[in-house]
Amino acid sequence: MDMDMARDALVQEARELLSAMEAALLQIESSGVDSEAINAIFRAAHTIKGSAGLFAFNRIVSFTHIVESVLDRVRNGVLPIDDAMLSLLLNCGDYIAQLVDAIAARLEEVEPDPARRAELEAQLNLLLDEHDRAPAHPSAPAPAPAAPVSAEPVASADPVASPYWHLSLRFSPDVLRMGLDPLSFLQYLGNVGTLLNLQTLPEGLPPLAQLDPEQAWIGFELDLQSEEDRAAIDGVFDFIRDDASILVLPPHAAMAEYRALLAARNDPPMLAALLAQGTLTADEAARALLPEQATVESVPVITPAAAVEPAIKAPANTARGGDEKKGGYEQKFIKIEVSKLDQLIDLVGELVIAGAGASLIANRRKDSQFEEAVQSIAELVEHIRDAALNLRMVPIGEVFQRFPRVVRDISHELGKEIDLVVTGADTELDKSMVERLSDPLMHIVRNAMDHGIEATDARLAAGKPVAGTLRLNAYHESGSIVIEVSDDGRGLNKTRILAKAVERGLVTADQPLTEREVFRLIFEPGFSTAEQITNLSGRGVGMDVVKKNIESLRGEVEIVSTEGAGTTVRIRLPLTLAIIDGFQVMVNESVFVIPLDLVIECIDLAGLDGHHDIVKLRGEPLPFIRLRELFELPALEHGRESLVVVQFGQQRAGLVVDRLLGEFQAVIKPLGELFSRIKSISGSTILGDGRVALILDVANLVHQAVQQQAAPQNSKAGTGLVSPQKSNG
Repeated sequence: MDMDMARDALVQEARELLSAMEAALLQIESSGVDSEAINAIFRAAHTIKGSAGLFAFNRIVSFTHIVESVLDRVRNGVLPIDDAMLSLLLNCGDYIAQLVDAIAARLEEVEPDPARRAELEAQLNLLLDEHDRAPAHPSAPAPAPAAPVSAEPVASADPVASPYWHLSLRFSPDVLRMGLDPLSFLQYLGNVGTLLNLQTLPEGLPPLAQLDPEQAWIGFELDLQSEEDRAAIDGVFDFIRDDASILVLPPHAAMAEYRALLAARNDPPMLAALLAQGTLTADEAARALLPEQATVESVPVITPAAAVEPAIKAPANTARGGDEKKGGYEQKFIKIEVSKLDQLIDLVGELVIAGAGASLIANRRKDSQFEEAVQSIAELVEHIRDAALNLRMVPIGEVFQRFPRVVRDISHELGKEIDLVVTGADTELDKSMVERLSDPLMHIVRNAMDHGIEATDARLAAGKPVAGTLRLNAYHESGSIVIEVSDDGRGLNKTRILAKAVERGLVTADQPLTEREVFRLIFEPGFSTAEQITNLSGRGVGMDVVKKNIESLRGEVEIVSTEGAGTTVRIRLPLTLAIIDGFQVMVNESVFVIPLDLVIECIDLAGLDGHHDIVKLRGEPLPFIRLRELFELPALEHGRESLVVVQFGQQRAGLVVDRLLGEFQAVIKPLGELFSRIKSISGSTILGDGRVALILDVANLVHQAVQQQAAPQNSKAGTGLVSPQKSNG
């Protein structure tokens, strides 16, 4: 495995484990002590330490070892896990994350925060010292039954003279292919003691012509000088216990254990001669080869040798095929670089465009067999497209999972009781959006906690529960994903917002504004109604950034609020930024694409009763926009106009076009900087004949139509309102 790839894999795994640790700690805080959660935290810390040890990242190893020691005492019931302990462990997780970030930045030799490390180590060591002096806390969870272990083994019959641990290691031939390097485990042993008398055994090595360089052929015999107990030594091999035969003999082990060791290996006389060079005396080695007169004790085994020995005894068969079902290694999940996935999506997009061109040629030739073949290919391309896009779909829970910790810390800082309720965490969206959603959501959540949810006294005076509620919710709707951040706080004060907007010259005092337009003023740069500036918010920085970031994802953000009852910030995003099902329409000779999920129906406009910019559809008024007027295109001399009814969120509107061309797979191409401020267009795509078609921004067009219905005096320019006072062309 390439070292950079291995490093990246370690960083990703460590971050996932730290996230799991944090979630388990917060679960304990909210639901009480749970032995399974404590064990999960311990396993995560142990795994991080072990992985870092394989790469000699000793800063993580040494710090995590202290954390692991505290967790071991918590797990065994000798230390209580209270609020102070939870806060300390959460802070330790944060510091380990700093160390992991340093590894990712290739700065593992630099201590990221020496003062913080010293402070955390002092608190951890104080807990360990108190444990050594005090009995187990009566409220601590009962310890799990475990066999007693010690660095000094119990005296055995007929002991050997060696005061050292002896390890006999044989690795499965396929461990290198699985990304595990046997030498890394030997290196990590140096963290638990000093390696002595290391000998290599090429007992399974085939002739050079049959040698497979990707297989592990070498066995190891070594002595270890260590004050650690057996559990610590066994723990070194946690990551390889299913793919190796590892025998551990304690200091002054019984002669019977060495006889069993020789019996378990391929060439007992050769191995005995090797042991006589350091581990055993010559007399002891000779005695170990003699038949045992008494009952032979079992040698401590980390993993059953029988499962691995056949592969060691006959490596040539394994390398050339062998019994694949017996020794095969099958993975259910693989990790793929995002860049490779993006490249696949790009190629699928080009395939979609090429398929559209082939379909166009087939239709022109009127060859039924050719058309049938092209249709079959088009269906397969569609399946490939869906499968490729699904590879990039991930649960939004990846973003939501960081907020329990955020809410906990900020609520403590503010002195407020705030409960977080998360729903819809399994709702999926494009991974590229997940990564870019984190910061906007963070701004919204912090504002809701600081300015939305009242202090305890204010809540009690308003007849509300002491604890405020913050909700994160996600769901699919009309081909979009909707993310809501809601609180049950004081709500927005429209009067104060309007006064601040007039003061800043954003609107005039006599300008009529809808509630929606008033709330959109909050997204103006530097706008804030906060009376006090805090560490969290109040400087007017953030909500304009939120709006900008969401719009860069072709999304929309809106606010719904009831004064005294709470506020909901609703973000609506497309499911993907790559390929969509589109509906082609034509205005004059120009082709436009509408996202198919947003199209409700198509109707002949001539048969509808209407005037100005509103028609009556089944008894209900429907505002509409003529795309010909919007884009200033010449009218056709002859032709019948059609009305395409679209819906975005809960609002509907009509788009008047000259012709309906049908469904189309649109590969989204971004617009250049020159077109970035044109709000009616969200992107472009390439048609089968090579022409460029513009993708309509349905959200903006629907809002334009609705605003025109409510306020006919508003301009019908094709850019939509950026604020109630001005629009961008």
